[in-house]
Amino acid sequence: MPQIEPLTDSANVHNEYDHEPRRGGAWRWWLLAAAVVAALAFVKIKFFPSPTADGGKGGVGKGGPGATGAGKGGGPGGRGAAVPAQVYVVQLTRLTDAVAATGSVLADEQVTIRSEVNGRITSLNFREGQPVSKGQLLLTINADEIQAQLQKLRYNIKLFSDQEKRQRTLLEKEFISQQEYEQANNQLLTARADLQALQAQLAKAYVRAPFSGIAGLRSVSQGAYVSPNTPITTVSRITPVKVDFAVPGRYANAVKAGDVVEVLDEANGKKYQAKVYAINPQIDPVSRTLSVRATYPNTKQELRPGAFVRVNLQIGQVEEAIQVPTEAVSPEASGYRVFKVVGGKAQPQPVKIGIRSEKLIQVTEGLGAGDTILRTGILQVKPGDKIKVQQ
Repeated sequence: MPQIEPLTDSANVHNEYDHEPRRGGAWRWWLLAAAVVAALAFVKIKFFPSPTADGGKGGVGKGGPGATGAGKGGGPGGRGAAVPAQVYVVQLTRLTDAVAATGSVLADEQVTIRSEVNGRITSLNFREGQPVSKGQLLLTINADEIQAQLQKLRYNIKLFSDQEKRQRTLLEKEFISQQEYEQANNQLLTARADLQALQAQLAKAYVRAPFSGIAGLRSVSQGAYVSPNTPITTVSRITPVKVDFAVPGRYANAVKAGDVVEVLDEANGKKYQAKVYAINPQIDPVSRTLSVRATYPNTKQELRPGAFVRVNLQIGQVEEAIQVPTEAVSPEASGYRVFKVVGGKAQPQPVKIGIRSEKLIQVTEGLGAGDTILRTGILQVKPGDKIKVQQ
């Protein structure tokens, strides 16, 4: 019988041919990985250079491999580069401590004219917006009924007076008792008292100016029926005028009668000098402010009652004070600080502040005349940084 040869050799032959292509594929993967690594290294060097490699234009500066910072071998943002900033030299100046407030102009005296009795207006004796004198008759109310009652009472008084005389004569002759005379006398006295009451009632029908001033616009016409609740006009005295304003409670002990305040009228932009004459004895518990009142002569009647004004009250003056720009002071947890420039480097300096305005802050502790401080760049600079002074 023919013998069948085993398949071992042929299988081995096929396996040998299979190993060759596998070996070549591994080398291709290794080459691809190397290419990727090389590409990444090129991108890193080209677009993300290290600080030492970027000291100049891609090379090491003249200062050698260790040269860094602002030298020729370092760029402007390198380590140790000087920070550009503006500085301020501290000087002693005169400081005026002032309180700014808002206020209102009030008339020295002002009243709303009303009638004390009900009735019809029979005459108006003033012109709107014109001066009036104290005691001048402004208007009259119909008082015919009161006058008739007065006339009747006068007749009764004459009758009671005659009766009192007769009774007195009879009493002297002891023809009547003391009681009868006293009744007649009491009747006369009562009638006289009623006369005085009616005369006072009649006086209320003639409305007069309580003081000299300027009459306002009237709200009624002749013939109108008015009551005590009906406003008729106003009378205002505006020479002088009052200026009302309020200051924070912490300045309560600094404000005194006689202090001069500067008043700025928002309407015309002019400034006036008023004088404090009254201070409220109590601080407002809601706003924690103290009400103050000043007076201004207002001879030219430039300030009008009701106007809004700004008030500047000077409460003290320091001859030698240290003031620095507001932007030079920065707050911190323990208070405030500035950056002094010492030996060309920034040095933090704690300070205490006092009076502050829109542009300047008073420094009461921490600085002296002649010190140089940073005016700009205080948020970017760090202690010990070199400072490049800019004009």
